Amino acid sequence: MGRERFVDFLRAWAIVLVVLGHWLITGLVRQPDGAIGAPELLAEVPWTQWLTLGFQIMPLFFLAGGYAAGGSWVRARERGGTVAGWVGRRAVRLLLPAGVYSGLVLTGVGVAAALGVDPFTLALVGWAMAMQFWFLPVYLLLSALTPALHALHRRRGPLVPAAMGGVALLVGVLDVAADLPYVGTLDYVLVWGVVYQLGFCWRDGLAGGSRVWPAVMAAGGAIAFASLVGFGPYPVSLILVTGQDPSNTNPPSVAMLAWAVAQAGLCLLAAPAVRRLLERERVWRAVRVTGAVSMTLYLWHMLPVLIVAAAFYLTGLAPQPAFGSAVWWAWRAPWLLVLGVVLAGAARVLWPLERRLASAAVGVRPDAGPRQAWRVGAGLGLSVWALAYFAGHGFAHGGRFPVWAAVGLGVGTVLVALPQRTPGGAARGAEAEGVLEGAA
Repeated sequence: MGRERFVDFLRAWAIVLVVLGHWLITGLVRQPDGAIGAPELLAEVPWTQWLTLGFQIMPLFFLAGGYAAGGSWVRARERGGTVAGWVGRRAVRLLLPAGVYSGLVLTGVGVAAALGVDPFTLALVGWAMAMQFWFLPVYLLLSALTPALHALHRRRGPLVPAAMGGVALLVGVLDVAADLPYVGTLDYVLVWGVVYQLGFCWRDGLAGGSRVWPAVMAAGGAIAFASLVGFGPYPVSLILVTGQDPSNTNPPSVAMLAWAVAQAGLCLLAAPAVRRLLERERVWRAVRVTGAVSMTLYLWHMLPVLIVAAAFYLTGLAPQPAFGSAVWWAWRAPWLLVLGVVLAGAARVLWPLERRLASAAVGVRPDAGPRQAWRVGAGLGLSVWALAYFAGHGFAHGGRFPVWAAVGLGVGTVLVALPQRTPGGAARGAEAEGVLEGAA
């Protein structure tokens, strides 16, 4: 139970830091003509790129996700479950809330475009509302590959993430040195797949069973990262910065891989102390509450920025110190506080919707037969493509409504969720497993 609590803590902690990190680097400026601009903090104030070492916390989400997915797949196999059934049910738990969120945002985009909203403003807002979407297509792909990846894990254990890391290194070298188009895209699955695979190893006691391997991972990853940044071609920022080439995130670089391994090692070293802390009821209650609304926080956390921009910046009520100045940083505290209050209110309003979506996801389980497997595969393919498009272009690229991506996500989600519901007993079993696994 202590380890499962720690996994839930990692997911909650990752979500909280993602939200705070996005809010911290989002700075709004009211132009003389009344328009709202959003200068890029990491580019305008370069020293802030060092802050990304603490706020790029997604490796821990993939580590916890691999841990949870490994256990879920093992239990499904023991009950006679199939690949299509397991992959489909896990996919729909992400696609339903992501689809509802996207549908509401796209409705707003369509209405704004029809009313003649400035295309530049519409594109900026559409990008802000989709900036977190990069995670979803990668995680869906790794979930779909879990049965195959776990089979490799059972045969080769830690050699699998080591081999994946070696291939990621080769791809990274080709991407930087040879500048081959699209080859670096493979590292989205390889780099994050290494950490996901380490989650399997952690669950089975092949990593984290003693303090030796976590210490080696932490020290080796940190030294490799420092060398690649200090002597190699990679920047320190672990978040995309306009104009930086190569980037550590687009696609994930070898330096990102090194940092992810170091972060995973530090996480496993800290696990005993954090598990003791989680034995306190108040701490564990806070983790449970955060985990219960994790998808709402993740998907909707840029909505408060738009609300605050309209309420305080369009009206001229917000103070306007020099961007990046000491006074500007002092105003970050009330900025974060106001955004937190608005998000808490939004989460409370959206909580019934999240519960209904979670219940729908529990009730939907794709049939294990071959006739249903194609639906899951086709639906996942369409959904991953659409989510990747939104992640790269936003919800209103060029100020236009993204017709094909919207259709792709809608059709893909329906195809995955379409197969018939389970009988009551099976649904209750699925619900019990969903409670254990949380949102990942």
